[in-house]
Amino acid sequence: MRLSAQEKQEIIHLVDRSDLGVNRTLKQLGIHKSTFYKWYKVYQAKGLLGLHPQKRTSQQWNSIPEEQKQLVVEVALDHPILSPRELSVKITDEQRIFISESSVYRILKAKGLITTPAHILLSASNEFKEKTLFVHQMWQTDFTYFKILGWGWYYLSTIMDDYSRYIIHWELCKTMKAQDVERTVDRALLIAGLNSYQKPKLLSDNGACYIASELQDYLKSKGIRQVHGKINHPQTQGKIERYHRSMKNVVKLDHYFCPEELEQALEQFVNYYNHQRYHESLNNVTPADVYFGKQEQILRRREKIKQQNLMQRRRIYFTEKLINKSVSL
Repeated sequence: MRLSAQEKQEIIHLVDRSDLGVNRTLKQLGIHKSTFYKWYKVYQAKGLLGLHPQKRTSQQWNSIPEEQKQLVVEVALDHPILSPRELSVKITDEQRIFISESSVYRILKAKGLITTPAHILLSASNEFKEKTLFVHQMWQTDFTYFKILGWGWYYLSTIMDDYSRYIIHWELCKTMKAQDVERTVDRALLIAGLNSYQKPKLLSDNGACYIASELQDYLKSKGIRQVHGKINHPQTQGKIERYHRSMKNVVKLDHYFCPEELEQALEQFVNYYNHQRYHESLNNVTPADVYFGKQEQILRRREKIKQQNLMQRRRIYFTEKLINKSVSL
């Protein structure tokens, strides 16, 4: 399945105008960088005419069977919020069929199921300068807020493991004070089951509750080193900032008339985020997979499925080619 010259031209213009940069835009489109630059070079030299696909003399050995293309469409219709990247991983994990992200994109594009997003979420431009190497090396924490009709403002305090992006604990608080942070950290330590010799660093911004002497004394008593992000530079806490943005895009679609309704919606999203959402920065596994040490096992299984599928397609192709040759003789 191939893109038309007009579609290639549209992609070239989209990448050229994108604020995300070439690499990130191509990742979202499911287009390999080498493929894009091949189009771009031909387009510069020959214009739209150079983008017209060349006719193939025969079917390629790695062509995707029609029944697998139909499977992609069915899964996409059942899960309309998933991107081509997430659909590719889901099909590999659940159906044990490897179809690359770019192939999923092309299949859905041909069926008219790919549309231009209404908005593009930007990731933080920078990360914390000292990258973590293992779970519980550092936690990120932050507050965000919600307004409940008839109840007023509520503040969500969250603890995220920096390495795995796993949400360890969250609480909906009526205030945004040092005591709320202490309570959230206490509960996170209990859930994580950390002993007195294994304590994470705690990364936060410079909000009043995080620089309070009361919180500093509490963290010192717990053996937790506090780290503050650079002032006026929220990208330092980019992971939890991005989580808040993704969470609010879903949770704030509804109105809530009491704190319990909001808490239920938050619990559902956290469960989805931790255990179901394939995270691109984690090699398309979930935060829970990394947090509980299952990442390498999953990646090995996916690679095995990929190689088995490619070998099967090659075998079917050459078998059919041999049969056709015998018939013609």
